[in-house]
Amino acid sequence: MTSSLLSRGAPAKATTVHARPSADFAAKLEQTRALLQQAAALGAPGAVTQASSLGAEDVIITHLMNALELDIPVFVLETGALHTETLALLERTQAHSRAPIVVYKPEFDAVIQFIRQNGQDAMYRSIELRKACCQIRKMEPLARALAGKQGWITGLRREQSNARAEVPAIDTSEVVSKGLTKFNPLTDWTLGDVWHYIAENQVDYNPLHDQFFPSIGCAPCTRAISLGEDFRAGRWWWEDEAAKECGLHVKN
Repeated sequence: MTSSLLSRGAPAKATTVHARPSADFAAKLEQTRALLQQAAALGAPGAVTQASSLGAEDVIITHLMNALELDIPVFVLETGALHTETLALLERTQAHSRAPIVVYKPEFDAVIQFIRQNGQDAMYRSIELRKACCQIRKMEPLARALAGKQGWITGLRREQSNARAEVPAIDTSEVVSKGLTKFNPLTDWTLGDVWHYIAENQVDYNPLHDQFFPSIGCAPCTRAISLGEDFRAGRWWWEDEAAKECGLHVKN
């Protein structure tokens, strides 16, 4: 990943730049498969669901679930502010996935009211307004997606940020309060592991990753990163590092 590649406008494929498996990648992959099978066995079919942002980690999980023929549905939060590339990947995933892909959108009236009162670029003015936007576009649809579920699967990795450095493979911290077990099957995967799997299995992925977007969310809140920047430096880059979560993976 270099600035010269960016300036030429012809960046290398993310699979070429990043695909470097760990020495113990095969063992990690088997552990991931076993954890997904464990998640599928929790309750009746459909009791556990995968939360997918269609990022690199999430497309791997969906690919593995399809390969293992697990009865785990996938949900995507279509916030109304996603990149065109993300929406195109969503359509391709819906067309080819064995697992059903369920799309949740924010309440239209809530979005319109927020824009009417605060403007479409309100998220840049304060953390409070940005989080209010995330609440409408992500958190409320997430609550609907998880209603009645016993567990959910995410693509969290410990390497992604300091806030995720201690993410467990199985998180039971919300079983009592929400009745939910969170499965994080890629916790100890490295970035090299992620892209090695995608390259080896020819997994369809968001082309924005080839343009140095390691973490992809809503278009107004996501930018490409430069050499040496943190994986999540392109998310809410105008905010303090400690605030950089939308709420989906923040513990009470």
